[in-house]
Amino acid sequence: MTTSLDGKVAVITGAASGIGKASVERFAEAGARVLAADIDVEAGRALEAAHPGQVVFHKCDVMSEDDIAVTLEVASQTFGGLDILFNNAGAGGSPTPLEEMTGELWDVSQNLLLRSVALGMRYAIPHMKARGGGAIVNTASIAALQAGMGPIAYSAAKAGVLHLSKCAAAELSRYNIRVNAICPGFILTNIFTPGDIPSQIKSAVQLTMRGMAHAAQPVQRPGEADDIAQAALYLASPASSFVTGTHILVDGGMLVGPRSSWDPEEQARRLKEREKLWAGAAELAQTS
Repeated sequence: MTTSLDGKVAVITGAASGIGKASVERFAEAGARVLAADIDVEAGRALEAAHPGQVVFHKCDVMSEDDIAVTLEVASQTFGGLDILFNNAGAGGSPTPLEEMTGELWDVSQNLLLRSVALGMRYAIPHMKARGGGAIVNTASIAALQAGMGPIAYSAAKAGVLHLSKCAAAELSRYNIRVNAICPGFILTNIFTPGDIPSQIKSAVQLTMRGMAHAAQPVQRPGEADDIAQAALYLASPASSFVTGTHILVDGGMLVGPRSSWDPEEQARRLKEREKLWAGAAELAQTS
C-alpha cells in the first residue's frame, strides 16, 4: 500500500501552525487537495499562497458548530468532495486544578478539545458517504493515557477523544469510514508558547525544551511537528486501510516506563543505592 493521497480531498483544522501546518504540507506533498482551517487568517493565507491551487484557506473557529459545518461544506464544494478529515485544532485548555475548577472553565476545555472533534466527524459523514468512504484522524495526547502529562480538563478531554474515536470507528465502519487517533508526546509546537508570549521568551522556552528531551524520554531529541504529520499521513492514506478504531503513540518512548527502564545513568545510580542498602543489611546481620 502507498501513502499517496492523489485525488483525495482533506480538511485539516488548526492548520496554520505547528502540527496542522506540517500536516498540510505533508498532505499536499502526497498529492491531496487541502482545505486548511484555522482562526489565524494571516498565517492561513500565507499557507494558501505557498501551495497555489492545492491548498485553500478557510477561517474556522472549532468552538462554533456553524463554522465546522460550513468548513466541511466549503471543502466539498471547492474540491468536489471530502475524503479525509484531520481534527487537529486545539490548545492546552484551562490549567486550573480540580479543586478550583468552575463549570465554565471545564466547558471551554471540553468544547475546544472534545466537542469540536465530535462535531467535525458529524459534519464530515455525509460528504464521506457520498464518496463511498473516508478516513478521519483525531489528535489526542499522551495525557489521555497517563496522569501528570497535562492539566486535568485537557487530559480528560483527550481521553474522551480516544474513546470517541474507537466508538466512531465502530459506528462508521458500515460506511467504509475509518477513524483513528494520534497521541503526541513531547512535541515542540506553540501549545507551550501561546501567541501572546513575546518572541524572545518563546525562543527561550523552545531552547529549554530541546535541552530537556534527553531526560524525558528514550529518544534523545524533542518531537517535531512533522513527526505527527507523518503519522497523520499514514492514517489518512491507503497504507492504513486495515487500521481503524485505534491510536498511534508518537512520544519518543516517553510512556515505555520510568526513567530507570531506559537511562543507563539512572540505572547505575539505582544499582549503587541497592548495593549500599545490601551492604548495610549485611553489616546489620553480622552485628545482630
